[in-house]
Amino acid sequence: MSSCSADNPILSITIHHKSTAHTLSLPQTSTLEDLTNKIHSILQIPPSNQKLLIAPKPGMLKSPFPPIPLTALLPLTSPKFKITLLGTPTPAIEALHAQSTESQRRALSRASALSAAQKHKPRHTSSSAGGIHTLSSPNQYTFHRCLPLSYLPNPARSLQFLERLRDDPGIRAAMAKHKFSVPLLTEMNPAEHTTSESRTLGLNRNKGEVIELRLRTDAYDGYRDYRTIRKTLCHELAHCVFSEHDRDFWDLTGLIEREVERGDWKSGGHRLTGEDFYVPADWENERGRELVDECGWTGGEFVLGGLREDEVGRRAERTTGDDGVESRREVLARAAEERMKKERRWEEEEGGEN
Repeated sequence: MSSCSADNPILSITIHHKSTAHTLSLPQTSTLEDLTNKIHSILQIPPSNQKLLIAPKPGMLKSPFPPIPLTALLPLTSPKFKITLLGTPTPAIEALHAQSTESQRRALSRASALSAAQKHKPRHTSSSAGGIHTLSSPNQYTFHRCLPLSYLPNPARSLQFLERLRDDPGIRAAMAKHKFSVPLLTEMNPAEHTTSESRTLGLNRNKGEVIELRLRTDAYDGYRDYRTIRKTLCHELAHCVFSEHDRDFWDLTGLIEREVERGDWKSGGHRLTGEDFYVPADWENERGRELVDECGWTGGEFVLGGLREDEVGRRAERTTGDDGVESRREVLARAAEERMKKERRWEEEEGGEN
């Protein structure tokens, strides 16, 4: 929402961030760059970490932001006008860094203690015919936590899906070879990463601190193909090393994908197809509307530091009130509405081609 008048040369703009509405007052001559600086001063989110989803147009904008006048850029008179801010405050990012460092320190400390105990353990000179063989130390190269979104339908099913990816023999083998240790593997909310032009399949934040995967269909009524999601995970693991989609990144992605296929003993270690890992021109489908990701992210929209699943669930069960929190029914309705818009647009394009 926004308001301005000739008598009052102040532009009032409401920004929605993490289910909370923030009303900002700026001079009527302010630019988009001024708006992002104002957001930084109030919410402590640097412009480089900001993404602005402006409805109905121009859509998603991200850094660097041009100095375009807000009155020329924003559809202020539209009844559907809304600005959603995607971004994480600097203190939250620092908290995640500290949490990740502490988790890695504890994991290394446990591994060191177990290794020292193993050295002092007496060795048996003979072996028995039977018995259970276990690893001498836990595998530190894995996803240390799997977190579903508890405010979406059937979070237990999502947790099983995430744990299946974590325990996939091919994924485990590839992560051990490249020494990938990821603190958090979580699912992506399709409604937050779907636009009329594209849908994002995965995200890697801060080179392996958090990996998000699109598990669900857009309508939340089912789950996507497992092998397709696993390929996306290979892509996101490569972002632990390379942020940009350059030649080095694609070479590593292809290598990880082949290693995952070879390490998948449940499938006999054989690839189901003779193709190498996808590249954008080959792997997109649904008329180019699927976007693997937008390169490796620094910061980004995620609840960092002290996240508790029961809190997320309770917030999502509440109906929309003054604080702007959406209920589960509204989330599903918004996803269904977006899907219907896409279908109408595709039908119009097909009619135009005929």
